[in-house]
Amino acid sequence: MNELQALLLGIIQGLTEYLPVSSSGHLAIGAYLFGVDGEENLTFTVAVHVATVLSTLVILWKEVVWIFNGLFKMKMNDETRYVLNIIVSMIPVGIVGVFFKDYVEEVFGSGLFIVGCMLLVTASLLAFSYYAKPRQKEEISVRDAFIIGLAQAAAVMPGLSRSGSTIATGLLLGNKKEKLAQFSFLMVIPPILGEALLDVVKAAKGGAEAAVGDISLTALAVGFVAAFVAGCLACKWMVNIVKKGKLVYFAIYCAIVGVLTIIGSFI
Repeated sequence: MNELQALLLGIIQGLTEYLPVSSSGHLAIGAYLFGVDGEENLTFTVAVHVATVLSTLVILWKEVVWIFNGLFKMKMNDETRYVLNIIVSMIPVGIVGVFFKDYVEEVFGSGLFIVGCMLLVTASLLAFSYYAKPRQKEEISVRDAFIIGLAQAAAVMPGLSRSGSTIATGLLLGNKKEKLAQFSFLMVIPPILGEALLDVVKAAKGGAEAAVGDISLTALAVGFVAAFVAGCLACKWMVNIVKKGKLVYFAIYCAIVGVLTIIGSFI
């Protein structure tokens, strides 16, 4: 993997991790177009995932500080309940990530056909959440957090957007856009770090050569910076988009890319 390929894949990872268009799906498409598979290089995968987490902490630093200040009060308050909701939302994806992720990847793979189909599912979810008008709730409940977590767990499927699934599910449950956008991005931090940790373990089992692959330190740094900057832009942009309720445009985009990807899988 050279510097230009690392730059492009880093930008794709940073943008699509937060935009509801599926980072895994776009990385698969990018690998096909560029002739590079970033998922085979575990060091690169871990680097761009960590960069994405850092971008979240930078953009949502006020919310993160608010949460930690509340936790240090050592009593049940809004901040503590918020953290409990995040923990509850992690349960489904934790189970799937630890016990079933390899099985799902083995059964469905990451071929373009399944990616295209899942992009169409993402488009359907986004469109449905845009046109549905459920009764608005003041707070995200524990029940809602768990259901949103189930949506996040389903996003292990390549092409099914993690942010799109969680945001669309939260909207369909009647949660307010302003609070849902922040919750969706904060709840994704532990799974991303957990996925990076699993990649580190996989790299350790595979040996140093499997972990480093054919990427130089310069290309690794380029990919990290690209993912971080793109992640910052996408995270901030997406929070504003969710508040304005304009997810239908991403539904159209996912539908078009999904159809083209399915067609491309047969060429």
